[in-house]
Amino acid sequence: MAFEYMSQEGYDKLVAELHQLESVDLPQVREAIAEARDKGDLSENFEYHAAKREQSRLLGQIRFKQKVLENARVVDMSRLSSDSIQLLSKVEMTNLANNARMTYTIASPHEANLREGKISINSPIAQALLNKKVGDVVEVKVPAGMLKLRIEHIGQ
Repeated sequence: MAFEYMSQEGYDKLVAELHQLESVDLPQVREAIAEARDKGDLSENFEYHAAKREQSRLLGQIRFKQKVLENARVVDMSRLSSDSIQLLSKVEMTNLANNARMTYTIASPHEANLREGKISINSPIAQALLNKKVGDVVEVKVPAGMLKLRIEHIGQ
């Protein structure tokens, strides 16, 4: 598995989510399994089977987050250049079709959150923007058609 580059904020959030799963959610499910087991016949015990499924789901999430953290590398923001677009760049651009301005931060797939203005580095828009500079115009094929974007500002 390749390195997973991310911000310190994203790394800390992942660590907190893992801690929540391991120290709060999993013990609650194990307690529910024990309570359901005490009720007797397991073959027709809905609570037992539901709790076992939830335990399996949680263990899968825990393994996934552990694997991501194992391969995580926190990007030193002070070493990033704002000359061209890269991971963790905050990009202000104009959609040339309607002159709408938008600002997105290029984030790792684990930090991507459109509501927070963070798009995955693996997304078509981010891929088209990588290594571009202020003033460049990029065309991006998206499900709705072609986007023509002019880069206005690059920051962190």
